[in-house]
Amino acid sequence: MCLSIPSKVVSIDTEQNIATVDTMGIQRTAGLDLMEEGTVAIGDYVLLHIGFIMNKIDEEDALESLRVYQEILEKLDEEDRRQMVLDDDNCPVREAP
Repeated sequence: MCLSIPSKVVSIDTEQNIATVDTMGIQRTAGLDLMEEGTVAIGDYVLLHIGFIMNKIDEEDALESLRVYQEILEKLDEEDRRQMVLDDDNCPVREAP
């Protein structure tokens, strides 16, 4: 299963048209090709799909979603959490830009 968890933009490389985002403490790069130039800034919350930023979301909504995800993670046992991370990391449609 592939999840689209709100991620915070921590840096932008305009030459390569990519951003580094933080998703619950994990940083990864994401392509900006699906966004209009200049619409994503450091500090924005975004949603990713197959390695690309697909839209920005409101900070309040992002923080609420992250709170709910954290609650879910706290209710899972260690093996379920590990499997959830592995499933997301091995999502067949995820590719780095």
